[in-house]
Amino acid sequence: MLKLYAHPFSSYCQKVLIALYENGTPFEYRMLGDEQAGAELAALWPLKRFPVLVDGGETVVESSIVIEHLDLHHPGPVRFMPADARAALRVRTMDRFFDNYVMTPMQRIVFDAMRPEEARDPHGVAEARRMLDAAYAWLDGAMAGREWAAGDGFSLADCAAAPSLFYADWVQPVGDAFPHVRAYRGRLLARPSFARAVDEARPYRGYFPPGAPDRD
Repeated sequence: MLKLYAHPFSSYCQKVLIALYENGTPFEYRMLGDEQAGAELAALWPLKRFPVLVDGGETVVESSIVIEHLDLHHPGPVRFMPADARAALRVRTMDRFFDNYVMTPMQRIVFDAMRPEEARDPHGVAEARRMLDAAYAWLDGAMAGREWAAGDGFSLADCAAAPSLFYADWVQPVGDAFPHVRAYRGRLLARPSFARAVDEARPYRGYFPPGAPDRD
């Protein structure tokens, strides 16, 4: 049985949960916040970053690698990486786009809100907001005529896109200027695997540092 060390409100954990739920892959959910699960995670991965997947005697870290591991060793009807190498590069490019240019600036804004007032970084937050708007603008053009991030099929890139756009829109709303991004975010929210992850995280919304909006 696979073991996943994760927390339902974490964006990177949701990314992996989407992949598991897409294919109905059985796993033991070692939910962080529990003292025993936290001690197990620290023993497995001293950096204590999550999610972490344990597959037999192998410990797999980093969300993108976890999903590729699942695709390789526990495949299901939904394949997250194309067999074609060129198509796989497109998927990985979009995965990196969402992690680096949507998830990262979103988290910068969130983490700043967690700091004491005197330690906050308004310049860094303004820079993160500009990055998100630039990312939305690029993505709006890229998504014109596409259903999913890397083409017609749901992939690793969409697993990355769902939580990153979900939370990013909470801190820097996707405005009317980006209709393709807004429509894509709506399709992601309607996807049963992500809808399940969102529902599982609802009890923790009060902990969202900038304040969770009353929607989604």
